[in-house]
Amino acid sequence: MMKPLASATVALLLALLSPSQSSEYEYLNWKVDTFPGSRTYDRPPQCVSIPDDLRLCHGVGYDSMLLPNLLEHETMAEVKQQAGSWVPLLHKSCHPGTQIFLCSLFAPVCLERPVYPCRWLCEMVRDGCAPIMESFGFPWPRMLACEQFPQDEVCISAPNATEASQPNGYSPVCPPCDNEMKTDVILEHMCASEFAIKTKIKEVKRENGDRKVILQKRRRALKTGGLKKKELKKLTLFLKNGADCPCSQLDNLGNTYLIMGRRMDKQYLITGIHKWDKSSKEFKKTIKKLESHKCPAYEKVFK
Repeated sequence: MMKPLASATVALLLALLSPSQSSEYEYLNWKVDTFPGSRTYDRPPQCVSIPDDLRLCHGVGYDSMLLPNLLEHETMAEVKQQAGSWVPLLHKSCHPGTQIFLCSLFAPVCLERPVYPCRWLCEMVRDGCAPIMESFGFPWPRMLACEQFPQDEVCISAPNATEASQPNGYSPVCPPCDNEMKTDVILEHMCASEFAIKTKIKEVKRENGDRKVILQKRRRALKTGGLKKKELKKLTLFLKNGADCPCSQLDNLGNTYLIMGRRMDKQYLITGIHKWDKSSKEFKKTIKKLESHKCPAYEKVFK
């Protein structure tokens, strides 16, 4: 029985499973028989370079990937569109194996046959990241159901993946409040959110494990995401599962904030909150970029 393989052995995998050094692999009617329901492709998978703008897989440890990938994305445009929505999760450091797990599917290494992530790696990433995703209103998606991945065969692992991502006793900041003041990070969160507004906060209450955020009347929409004027006027926000975790932004109600969010069921959830800081060059740069920044579409990712 073959033990799970660490990402450091990717080069060894290439040497053992790839009979040639060609940049393209010739497959006939390629199909993954291990997993029921896998598609058969009309054209053989190709080994292509990982583009610079596929940010999810920057520095993952290899430079080329199979296309179509293991999530049935057949074009690079589709890969980039779908992978982009996961980039903000990397900033949360919810598990050290998150990037190698996701990239083994979105941008799999070029091997003679597909090699999937290990089931235990999926389970550990899911267990570390799902609570953070839920705070943003996203469930763990069906396309990443861990039971579909191998546990006794050759599979992709990650170094230190069994280690806890935070030391014991660590009290994490509420995920939507733990945002870096960096232009790229804010724009990524903006794109992954449905709406964004500039406003002040009137009152914060605890309600059923959440924090209910009541806004002042004056508010300006920077991104509406289908939010109508009537809805914006009555908008009340919730910090999902945020009744007890720290959020310094909600402790100072005198500031103006950039608040990003999305609708989940009948609630409007906060996905990011930043102080509207005119003295910050980085924040002013971000606001200026918002005017021309184009976001990829993410609507199909987490269904």
